[in-house]
Amino acid sequence: MIQRIQSVFLLLIVLAMAALLALPLWEKADPATGERLTLTAFQLTSTRGQAVTGAGAITATQHAPVGTWYIALLAVAAGAVALYEIFQYRRRVRQMKLGLLNSVLLAAVLGALVYAIVYVAEPLIPSTTPGAKLAGFWLPFVALMCNVLANRFIKRDEDLVRSADRLR
Repeated sequence: MIQRIQSVFLLLIVLAMAALLALPLWEKADPATGERLTLTAFQLTSTRGQAVTGAGAITATQHAPVGTWYIALLAVAAGAVALYEIFQYRRRVRQMKLGLLNSVLLAAVLGALVYAIVYVAEPLIPSTTPGAKLAGFWLPFVALMCNVLANRFIKRDEDLVRSADRLR
């Protein structure tokens, strides 16, 4: 089961989606006001600049987060489908269908991430400097590539079994 290469790719999808939930995805700072936006899979938070006093620098945080729970929900769904798909190794046709479903879910994660960046986060700080894509931003791309490779190896196994049945 786990010794098959497609199971390794599916496990990498699960790990990538779990890391997506833990890592920051995008960040943008306004140099004029010192405001910083940070996007995670669960929320978009805004941090105000530093106010310098006689005792040193004090950072004031504005707690009015915008919920981006839909990114987390889609990431959890994609990870759960990949985990379930690992244990369907005896039913390769079902595995291929689950792989197709997981491709749609991973594309939805990417779409939700781009939506959150372009339409929700970018307008909050009108600045000419673009936001920085952090490590978590690239994980859906890695997961989508692993899903494509897993589907290719599942198809290869199915073709091998069909050719062996044809020879009998």
